[in-house]
Parts: sequence; C-alpha cells; structure tokens
Amino acid sequence: MGSRRRPHAVSTGAICGHAETAIADATRALLAADLRAAEQVISPREWFDDAAQGWENKAFALIALQAPVAADLRILVGGLHISADLQRMGGLAIHICKLTRRRHPTYVLPVEVREIFTNMGRLAAAHTAEAGDVLRNRNVERARRLEHTDDEMDDLNRTLLAHTTSGHWPHGVQAAIDVTLLGRFYERFYDHAVEIGRQVVFMETGKRDTT
Repeated sequence: MGSRRRPHAVSTGAICGHAETAIADATRALLAADLRAAEQVISPREWFDDAAQGWENKAFALIALQAPVAADLRILVGGLHISADLQRMGGLAIHICKLTRRRHPTYVLPVEVREIFTNMGRLAAAHTAEAGDVLRNRNVERARRLEHTDDEMDDLNRTLLAHTTSGHWPHGVQAAIDVTLLGRFYERFYDHAVEIGRQVVFMETGKRDTT
C-alpha cells in the first residue's frame, strides 16, 4: 500500500488548501462587510462535505477490500479523522460568512476589534497552510510544533474577551455576542488545524502525542 500513501496525502492536502482559502476569504468578507465575497464562500458549502465523504468512501473501500496492515491502517484511520477536521473547518468559515451576510450592510465588527480579527484570520490561514504542508510531507517534528504555537491565538481571544466584558464596551449586547461567537469560530478553526498535526504524528509513529 506504500504507493497509495501519496495520493491520499495529496487528497487531504488539497482539502486543506481549500480550507486555507475559505478562512482567508471569510476574513476578508467579514472585515469589509462584503456580501458578494461572503456568498462566494457560502455557495459551494457542500464541497467540503462531498470531499470528506469521497475520502471516507475511498478509505472504507480499501479497508474492506485489502485488509491493510497496521501502518497502512493508521494512514487510513488518521486520514478519516483529518477529513472530518477539514470538513468542520469549512463549516466554520461558512458560519463566519453567514454572520457577515446576516448583518449586511452593517459591519459586524466594531472598529476596536477589527485588528484582532485581522490577526486571527492571518493566524488561522497560516496555521492551516502549515498543517497542509505537514500533511503532504509527513514531517513529524513540524507536526508536533503545530500543537505548541497557539499562544498568539489564545492571547487574541483574551484581548477580545477583555473588550467585550469591559464596562466601557459601547456597542450593546448583540455586538458583544456576535464578536464573541466569531472569536470562538476562529479558535475552533485553529484547533482543528492543530488536530491535523496530531493525526500526522499518529499516522507516522503509531503514538498519540500527548506532549
């Protein structure tokens, strides 16, 4: 089955590339209150579902027909987890765009938090790009590093929370809810990229990385 490792890596790696594009486009739509850009992320919403389902069907067919041994089975099982993570990442990018659409033509983000979300979007896209590269190259050390690079996203979320819970927040409850929800979407998106790194470690070593 060694000859089949690369096609599967490229397949999930390609989905990772789409997730990176989706979060970058969703962030641009959010920051600009751009309805057309938001719709372009939302309208192909079945793509991630179809891609994940296609990978799942292919993996189960290989399991059923070829009874893969341990190392090959790890690749298939890890790939199933990764495709599920990527499917959820696509869904989170769509959720961001749906909120942009719901509030259009009003900007969802008050000016005080726009820079925070600019940085959240940048980090999410960059982390997803790194996850895709790790996935394609099966680099265990880089995969492990993915798990230990979330301090900046955590700091951004803490700053965001400080804004929305401040007694000086002038934008009302609905805006605070929107901003908090969006921050959670970015955090979850980022966490799924981290999980891809964990799955790569498992596929290559057979161990669940708990460090």
